[in-house]
Amino acid sequence: MFETGAGGSAPKHVQQFQKEGYLRWDSLGEFSALGASLEHISVTFGNEKAAVLAEALDQAIGKFLDNNRSPARKVGEIDNRGSHFYLAMYWAEALAAQSKDKELQARFSVIAGQLIENEARINAELIGAQGKPVDMGGYYQPDLEKTSRAMRPSPTLNAIIDGSL
Repeated sequence: MFETGAGGSAPKHVQQFQKEGYLRWDSLGEFSALGASLEHISVTFGNEKAAVLAEALDQAIGKFLDNNRSPARKVGEIDNRGSHFYLAMYWAEALAAQSKDKELQARFSVIAGQLIENEARINAELIGAQGKPVDMGGYYQPDLEKTSRAMRPSPTLNAIIDGSL
């Protein structure tokens, strides 16, 4: 198990999300734990794809930090959804740039290109979703459909993720 150290701030973040449609939860710990998990799989099982994914994720996290893509503190600025978009874009870029796994390189070259080409539009859609109350259908047992709509407010990003762009 790779613990990320989530503390007592989560309830306040959820309250702000419900009130303002803005989620400032910083997922850097989860990103790092995912990288460590992939490295563990690579070493323990000799999984080369996991090694490539881990190395590319490490590069993406570095670029994420260099470009200050963590959630800001107020509505109208990058929130958790935006920071996840940037990590995905940087990770796709790193996978497209590597040459150890040609299959991953080919697959993520297309995705990286789409994310880069649509960065401004995706950012506008993500930030445009902020500032309005969010009905998640509950706090402890949120409605999956309502929460998914709130957490995936960019039709452009969704189309790239779903492979339909």
